[in-house]
Amino acid sequence: MSDSHAITPALRRSILLLSLSNFSSMSVQRICDAMLPALAQEFSVSLAQAAQVVSFFAIAYGVALLFYGPLGDRFGKFKLIALCTLACSVGSVVSALAPDLATLVLGRVLVAVAAAAMIPMALAWVGDAVGYEKRQETLALLGLGSTLGLVSGQLLGGLFTDWFGWRWAFWFLTALFGVVGTLQWRDWRAQQERPHHMAGLAGAAGQPQGFAAQLHSLWRRPHARAVLLVSLLQGALAFGAMAIWASHLHAHLGLSLAASGASVALAGVGGVLYMLTARQLIPRLGERGLVLTGATLLALGACGLAFVPHPALAPVATLVAGFGLFMLHNTLQTNATQMAPEARGLGVAMFSTFLFMGQSLGVVLAAGLVGRWGSTAVVAAAGCGVLCMGVFFARALRRRDALRGV
Repeated sequence: MSDSHAITPALRRSILLLSLSNFSSMSVQRICDAMLPALAQEFSVSLAQAAQVVSFFAIAYGVALLFYGPLGDRFGKFKLIALCTLACSVGSVVSALAPDLATLVLGRVLVAVAAAAMIPMALAWVGDAVGYEKRQETLALLGLGSTLGLVSGQLLGGLFTDWFGWRWAFWFLTALFGVVGTLQWRDWRAQQERPHHMAGLAGAAGQPQGFAAQLHSLWRRPHARAVLLVSLLQGALAFGAMAIWASHLHAHLGLSLAASGASVALAGVGGVLYMLTARQLIPRLGERGLVLTGATLLALGACGLAFVPHPALAPVATLVAGFGLFMLHNTLQTNATQMAPEARGLGVAMFSTFLFMGQSLGVVLAAGLVGRWGSTAVVAAAGCGVLCMGVFFARALRRRDALRGV
C-alpha cells in the first residue's frame, strides 16, 4: 500500500465515526417497527395508518439515495455525511415533539432524506481513502456499525416504548445523531489541515462530465453492469425474501411471532461474526472464493430454514445464512466502490439504489408468491436463486481479472 493510502490512527478514527453514523442510519430505519401499536393508540388511528411512519420513511429514503452521489463527488463525501447526520438530529426533534401523526411522518421523512446519504457516501469515502488491497477488510469494519444497527433498531424501539414511552426513542436518536454529527464535523475540519487520503475531501468538482454523461459512462462498463445487476438480485432474493422468514417459521413450526423474530434476528449476528473474522477470511479465499462461499452458505441457510424439522435448528440456519449473506454483500460493496473511481459517489449511490429497489421488489414478490406456492417453496427458491447469482458474479469477477491480466 502506498503511503497516501496507509491506514493511520487518524484514518481509523474517521472510519469509526462513519461506522457510528451507519449504525444510527440503520437503527432509525427499524426503530418504529415495534412502536406501531403505541402510535396507533396515541393518535387514535388504525395500525395501517400508523405504519405510514415506516412506509413513507422507506419511500423517501429510496428516492433520496441517488441524489447524494453527485453531491458527494462535488462537495466532499465526509462533509456531506457530517451535515446529514446533524440534519437527522433535527428531524428526530420534530418526531419527538410531534403532536399528531402527520407531523411524526414529516419528521420521519426529514430523517430519511438525510439518512440516505450516510451508508453510500461512507462506502465511497472509504473507496477514496483506502487502497483496493485493503478496502474490503476496511469496509467490513465499517459494515459492523450498519449490521449492529440493523439488529438493534427494532430492539431499541421496543425497549424505549415499553419502558419510557415512544417519544424517548426519538430523543435518544436526537442525542445520538447530534453527538456523532458534531464529532464528524470536527474530524472533517481536522482533515482540511492534515488530509489522510488522496480524494474525497474536495470531491470531484473538476470532473468535466455532467451527471447524464457519468451515468452513461458507468453503464457502458461490463463489470459495473454486472455489479448493479447482482445488487438488484441480492436485494430481491436475499434481503427481500428475508421479510417472510419469521412468518414462515411461525406457520411451519408453530413458533410464536416473538420467537420467530428472534430466530431471524440471528442472521444479523451471523453478519457480525463475518465482520469480526473478515480480516482472516479475505486473503485466504479471495474475492471469487468469498462470493461462492457466501452464496453457498446463504443458500444452505435459506433451504435449511425452509425445511427445518425442529425449532431448535432454526437459529442455526439463520446464523449460517446471515454469515453467508454479509460475506457476499461485503464483496459486492467492495466492487461497487471501484465501478467508477472518477465519480465514486455516483457509482456507489447507483449500487445502493439498485439494492434498495431489489429489496422493495423482493418483499412484494415474496409476499405475493407465498399465497400461490407456500412459504416453504418461496424461501427455498430464493436460496437457490442466490446460489445461481453467486456463480454468475464469480464468473464476472473472473472475466474482469482476465481483462486486467490478473
